[in-house]
Parts: sequence; structure tokens; C-alpha cells
Amino acid sequence: MSEEKKNYDSEVSENNQYSLNDDRRVKVLSPGALVRQRFFRNRIAVVGLVILIAMFLFSFVGGMISPYKEDQLFYRIDMQDKAYAAVTENKEYRYTALDTSKFTSIVQAQSFLAISKQAEEFEYRGVTYQLVKEGTDFYSVWQDNQIIGIAYKDIISTVSPDTKLSFDFEYAALKAYTHEASAEDEEGKDYSQFVVDGENYRIDEDGNILKGNEPFAYVSKYIVRPSMSDVFLTQNFKDELLESIEKNETDFYFTDTDGVNHEYTLAYDAKTQSWAVNQLTETRVYDTYSSPSKTHWLGTDRNGMDMMTRLMYGGRVSLVIGFIVEIIALVLGVILGGISGYFGKWVDMLIMRIVDVFYCIPSMPIIIILGATMDAMHVDPQVRMIYLMLILGFLGWPSIARLVRGQILSLREQEFMTATEATGLSVRRRILQHLVPNVIPQLIVSATMGIGGTIITEATLSFLGLGVKFPFASWGNIINDVNNTYVLTTYWFIWIPAGLLLLLTVLAYNLVGDGLRDAFDPRMKR
Repeated sequence: MSEEKKNYDSEVSENNQYSLNDDRRVKVLSPGALVRQRFFRNRIAVVGLVILIAMFLFSFVGGMISPYKEDQLFYRIDMQDKAYAAVTENKEYRYTALDTSKFTSIVQAQSFLAISKQAEEFEYRGVTYQLVKEGTDFYSVWQDNQIIGIAYKDIISTVSPDTKLSFDFEYAALKAYTHEASAEDEEGKDYSQFVVDGENYRIDEDGNILKGNEPFAYVSKYIVRPSMSDVFLTQNFKDELLESIEKNETDFYFTDTDGVNHEYTLAYDAKTQSWAVNQLTETRVYDTYSSPSKTHWLGTDRNGMDMMTRLMYGGRVSLVIGFIVEIIALVLGVILGGISGYFGKWVDMLIMRIVDVFYCIPSMPIIIILGATMDAMHVDPQVRMIYLMLILGFLGWPSIARLVRGQILSLREQEFMTATEATGLSVRRRILQHLVPNVIPQLIVSATMGIGGTIITEATLSFLGLGVKFPFASWGNIINDVNNTYVLTTYWFIWIPAGLLLLLTVLAYNLVGDGLRDAFDPRMKR
């Protein structure tokens, strides 16, 4: 018996034939298994599938394990030049009024004209004003033998921020400082001393005004204004600053009353003829465009956010938008294409004319206009993203409708559809259970390739600032950071990773789509 079995096995092996009850017979593959086998034999398609899986893991799983949030901001301590003060040499007359109702701005302008003509009086609207030269570049203006204001070029500043100067003090101090000796002056008279409101003051040659033996105010031809209203510039600071300016220095150091040494930079503006004083201070700023490091593997963007995390969440948005838009287009396309292909006649003609109208619509200009409209209306970024998906999906169904219609036109005449009519199945069941399933292979291929196109469209709109808005990230608006040549050439880690992810994802969808098309095609032999 064993010898006969051996001979039988030998004969079978030689003829390569098996009986129907032999366990080693060839098993017939199901259609689904056959498609899978064909697909996985296509190495390029498998590579695309692996890339897609990697992108989904990177975007969805990576975002969950990332230690940072999508909109988390990072800061750094930086030394920055901040505007601190401005210095101008005063070359124009300034005015102080004792009586503002009489020494108005128009009267001040008339007094300036009189000074330029070296006149002793001037007239305005029937009123005569006297102009008295009190000293060098210092005049008093009188009306009816009463002083109403003064015009001067030297500036009086107080030592204390709480001190307010009266008109009488300014008049007396400037008169003492600008006094010009003449033949009529009394010999031995000390013009450097003056009395105001019963207080004795003395002014030296450097313009320092003393009240008793204590510094009270000082006179200077320079106007030194702080950039912030709550900052008071001391006399010592101004003296050292002006000394540095006279030496044409570009920076200087000053130790304040608290013993802190500050560094300042000086810059002269020829147009305004003034010096800008900037203070170097430690400032907490956004950690923008930080280079790749252990903390931030791909650096940070212009908002100080982690680039790796933004890419992960951006992948979520781009992939989800691609899927949802394609689902919307599929639903509309399958329904309208199925109805058109099955019923034909006037229904087919009506739906196909609607398809033709949609093909004539300039999609990109309309999307750009709608994006600009949402910008003007300040639509919430999350709502804006929903609108974007609905618009793209609504504009993308015509091609799918034509594909479904063409397939159903050829399928509805076949024998199995005649059988469905004979068995009395409803129209809805005939379309959904018998026609649409036969179109699914073509739909899968079309949808797979369509998702890649949708991602490109979304990225283009986001790059133009019309798509996904901050704080949400997408690969398109991440690349939008490259808004000038300097960023493009210097901060490569901003746009190259996002561009590569976008390229690989769209390429992978196209590879998978090609693989599925070949796998579903019965004429393919591999």
C-alpha cells in the first residue's frame, strides 16, 4: 500500500496535477484577496502606503506624545535697544505766556516776525505790542506796559521732578543767564543773583541755578526728552549724555542712583537733526526663529512656537481637510452621478448641464474672494476652516459625478441589472446595492488621488493667507512664514520640513492611487 502511494505521489509530482480532494490543490482567491495581492506586489504602491501610515502616525500620535501644545509660546531673555530719550539742540524760539488770553499763538508768531526784523514793536489787530531784548536770544513781550510773555532759546530744567517753575522764575533766571554787559550797567553789580517770591537764587557760568547752596535748576541749549512720560532724566544723566554727544561718541555708560550701570547707544539723525538715545536692557521676548536644538528639534517659528509640534498639528489639519472635502465631493458626486446614469433622458441632461456649469466656474478666484470676505468679516478660525472644507467639497463633486455616470451607463444594460428589475427591487436598492458597489473601485482610485489635490489646494490657500488661520496650523500656513528672501535663505528649518511633508504626502497618495488602479484593473497581469 505504501509503495503504491509513493508511486502515486511521484506521478502527481511529475505531472504537477492534483486531485480535487488533495489538500495541496490550488486555492481560488476571492476578488478582495486578489486586489490585495496585486496591490502589495506593487512595491512602489507599498512605499506610498508606508509613507501615508508614517504621516498619520506623525500627525496624530506625534501630537499626543509631544510635550508642547499647538499654540504654546516660548520666550528668551534678549538684550535689546529700547528708545530711552531724544536730544535736540534748540535753535528755534520757544514761548511762555503769563497771560494766555493775550499772548496767543498768533501773537507769538507775530513776535517771531518782529524778532527776525529786529523791530522794537509790532501791531496786530489794532493792538500795539512792545518787544524788549532782555539778553542773548531772549526777549520779553509787553502790552500796555505789562509783560505778557517771553521768547527764548535756552531751556530751563528742574533738578527734581516735583518742582514746577513759575513764569516769574523763568523770566528772572533767563534774564540773569543771558544778560549782556552794556555801558549803562552799574559797576560791581552781580547779575548772576536774583530774587523770586522772596527766595534768593544764584546762577553760574555753566547755567546751574542754586537755591541757597542746593541745586535747584539748570539752563541748557539742548532739549532732552524721555521716551516714556514716567521717566525723569536727572541733571547728571543729561550732563554725561551731552558730554558724550559733544565728543561724537556712539555709546556711553551711566550709573543710576541705585548703583546699576546702564549702557546707552547714540545715533544721530541728519533729517531731524536730533540724537536718539537707546538703552540696552534685558527684555523677555518671543523665542522667534530659534535654531534647532535639544529643546526644539526643528527650532521655533516667527511666533516663538515649537516647529516640530506645529508640523504635527499642521499634518492633522491638512489630512483631515483632505478627507472631509473628498467625502463631501464623493457623497454629492455619487448621488447625482448615480441618478443621472440610471434614469438618463431629461434627468441625465439636467444634471450634466449643472455639471457643465460647475466646470465653467473659476474655482480659485471664487475661493480667493470668499477667503478675503471672511478676512474682512473676521470669521473665527475654526468656523473658517469648516467653511473652507464645505466650499472645496461643493466645488469638487462634478468630476466624480461624471465618473459615476459613465460607469453606471455601461452597467445598467448588463444582465444582472435586468435580473434586479425582474425580482422587483426598488430603484434605490438597484442603485445603492448593485450599481454603486461596482463603481467603488474607480471611486477609491479617484478619491485617493483627489485627497492629494485637495491638500495642495488647501496649502496654496493657506500660503496666500486665505486658508487655515492662526492659531491653527497647517503645512500651508507654516510655509507662509517664508514671506521674504531673508527668512527663505537663513531659516531653512521653517519651510523645508513642511515642504517635504507636503511633498511626501501628496506623492504617497498618488502612488497609492496608481497602485489601486492597477490592482482593480482585471487586465493587469501582475
